[in-house]
Amino acid sequence: MTLAKTLRPALPILIGTSAMLSLSMGLRQSLGIFLQPLTHDIGISVSEFTLAIAVQNLAWGFLQPLAGALTVRHGFRPIMIAGALFYIAGLVLMASAHGFVAVMIGAGVLIGMSLACTAAAIAMSVATRAVPESVRSAVLGIVSGAGSLGALLSAPIGQVLNESYGWRFGLGGFVVLALFLLPAAWFAGRADKLPLPERSSGQIGGNISAGAAASMAFANASFVVMTLAYFVCGMQLVFITTHLPSYLLICGMDPMLSAQTLGVIGGFNVLGSLFFGWAGGRWNKLALLGGIYVCRSLVLAWYFMLPPTPTTTLVFGALMGFLWLGVGPLVAGAVAEMFGLQWQAMIQGLAFMSHQIGSFVGAYGGGLIYDALGSYGLAWRIAVAVGLAAGIIQVAFALLRPTAPPMLRPA
Repeated sequence: MTLAKTLRPALPILIGTSAMLSLSMGLRQSLGIFLQPLTHDIGISVSEFTLAIAVQNLAWGFLQPLAGALTVRHGFRPIMIAGALFYIAGLVLMASAHGFVAVMIGAGVLIGMSLACTAAAIAMSVATRAVPESVRSAVLGIVSGAGSLGALLSAPIGQVLNESYGWRFGLGGFVVLALFLLPAAWFAGRADKLPLPERSSGQIGGNISAGAAASMAFANASFVVMTLAYFVCGMQLVFITTHLPSYLLICGMDPMLSAQTLGVIGGFNVLGSLFFGWAGGRWNKLALLGGIYVCRSLVLAWYFMLPPTPTTTLVFGALMGFLWLGVGPLVAGAVAEMFGLQWQAMIQGLAFMSHQIGSFVGAYGGGLIYDALGSYGLAWRIAVAVGLAAGIIQVAFALLRPTAPPMLRPA
């Protein structure tokens, strides 16, 4: 049976899931476009704006396990629709902000709550449930890749509206895009009607408490190492999405270049997600994760060591984009193989908490370093050093413990 025939019954769910992920991640990745005009207009500092983004990431991370646990009791659809409404409310409040408090609640708390209900952990869990195990890794790569297309749409739209009519109109355009989260979440919620497949030996069932499932997850050494390395992933990526537009303006680049670079990142996300989704079905997922972290760090070092030009910036966006969302299908597939599908959203959310603590450090720490030193030099050096260390440790652990968990399966 071809992949298309295998996926045909699940297509409405997968399309809805991809659209939801695309919008939620694309809008969130493009908020850095508004850093300079918003802060200048309403009189807040760069570090205050980045604090709001940092709080967004913490709210997303710490609420992610709760959202995942609630899907076991209430199903995916109500959780995802609630997340869509939070997103719309957060963008409306941010667009109408006249001070730090509104930015913090809108961009920080409300959008963070929304992402816990609409972004990668929930979307990947829905996609995992909708397809058989034989094509799971490839499908996760496809959904992750399709989910990255939002940046190709939202970043240029936001930048054009921002330059033509001001940042409030730019965020107003984001509100219109966010309205499409509602039908996307509704279609993705059809996954609630699907039966769970039989569990493999050692996987966690639904007849235990959330606390017991979490304890079993943290007793797995491979899961713990993956979770700790996930911190670096969040730190590097949110540093880029939050501070790259500001860095390019400081260097005298065309403001449209930041939107173009974010769009290139989104486009190459597709290729990277497809590749790592395919690769995760053939090779050790944890070793692939470590390889991504090492390669990202080398790309960061190369770009920030040179004076930025439009060409090097777009090449940087392409390379980083290829290494960006490929982490998603690898982590989701690893969690599903280790622990099964019943508690996947919650356990993946527990790993994601580490990612979001790293995101907090990347967003707010980068802002603090810039405010204190007037440059991003120290920030990118830290990102490179920590990324290389985490990637090497992840690869070494995966190769030393090849049977825990059972990552290597026949193609």
